[in-house]
Amino acid sequence: MPTIMPEGELLRRAVAWICEQSGGQDAAPTARIIDEAAVRFNLGPLDQEALVRFFRQRPAPEDGPA
Repeated sequence: MPTIMPEGELLRRAVAWICEQSGGQDAAPTARIIDEAAVRFNLGPLDQEALVRFFRQRPAPEDGPA
C-alpha cells in the first residue's frame, strides 16, 4: 500500500538529495542533478522549477579573511 506523504515532502527530500549529490560544495548544482532529482522523486514541472529557483537564489559563499 502506498504511503501518503504530506504536501512538499518530496520536494524537501529532493533538496536534501541534491545537496548530497553536490558533495557538500557551495556551488550551485548542475541542471543534470536537478533533472535527475525530478525523476527520482517524481516531481512535476512546477516543483522542478522551484528547485531551479531555490538553488539559483542560494547566497554565494563568503570568502574567508585574506
